[in-house]
Amino acid sequence: MSDKTVETSSTSNIVLQCPQCKKPVHWNERYPHRPFCSKRCQQLDFGEWATEQNTIAGASVMTDSGDWQED
Repeated sequence: MSDKTVETSSTSNIVLQCPQCKKPVHWNERYPHRPFCSKRCQQLDFGEWATEQNTIAGASVMTDSGDWQED
């Protein structure tokens, strides 16, 4: 079991850590923003992706160079 996922005695009651603030988040309807604990944490995470603070590793597919030609 990973350190990010903690399961309780019932398999239907899974508890995760909020990716933003690390608070426990129960995977149920009580937390509508799951895997985040709140709308605030969800929006902070989105902002990090939108400003490219978070990225997915790999080779860049697009460049800003003018080497392309339109057909």
